[in-house]
Amino acid sequence: MNFLTILPLAVVMVAGTQSVAAVLLASAERPRAASFGYLGGTGAVVLAGVTVSWLVTRVLGGPVGDAESHVSRLQRTATRIDWAVLGLLVVLAVIVYLRRHETGPPRWMRRFQRAAPSTAARLGAVLVATSPTDDLAMAAVGASAARHGLSWWHLLPFVLLTLLLLALPLLVLLLAGRHAATALPRIRGWANRHAWVVSEVVIGFFALVTVLDLLR
Repeated sequence: MNFLTILPLAVVMVAGTQSVAAVLLASAERPRAASFGYLGGTGAVVLAGVTVSWLVTRVLGGPVGDAESHVSRLQRTATRIDWAVLGLLVVLAVIVYLRRHETGPPRWMRRFQRAAPSTAARLGAVLVATSPTDDLAMAAVGASAARHGLSWWHLLPFVLLTLLLLALPLLVLLLAGRHAATALPRIRGWANRHAWVVSEVVIGFFALVTVLDLLR
C-alpha cells in the first residue's frame, strides 16, 4: 500500500455540506477572502485529525521497529488495525447511505454569505470536526497509513487533495469571472445529487484494499 491508495477518501471528506459551504462562500460578498479562510480552517482540522489517528495507531503498536522478536506481535497488531479500519469504513458507508437524501446547506449556514475570513475559517473547522463522515474518514486514513508503515508526510497529499477539491468553486470563480454566477449553482446541484454515490464507490474501493490486506 502507498499514499496513492488513501487519496480517494478525500472525495468522501468534501462530499455534502462541506462542498456546498465552499460554493456558498465562493459566491459571498468577499469570495476570495472567505474561501481562503474556509480552506485554512478546514485544512488545519483535517491535518490534525489524520495526524492524531496516525500517532495513536503507531503508539498502540503499528509497524515501528525491526526487532525480529516483535514481528509476530506486530503482525497481530496490524491485523487488528485492518479490522478496525474495515469497521470504520462499514460505519462510514452506512452513514453516507442514510444521509443520501440530505441536500442543500443548513439554514444557519446561509448567513455566512457575509462571512469574514476568520468566520469562514471557524466554519470550515466546525464542519469537519462535527461531521461523523469526516471524523471516520480521517480515522481510517491515519490508522491505515500507520498500519502500513507509511511516514507522517504521506498524509500530506491526502490533506492537499481535500483542500484542492474544496477550492474548486474558488477556482471556477477566478477562471470564469462573470460566468461563475452560472457555473457555481451547477456545481452545487451536481454535488447534492451525486456526492453520496461517489462516496460509496470510494469507500468500497478502500474497503476492498483493506480486505486484500487481511487475506495476505
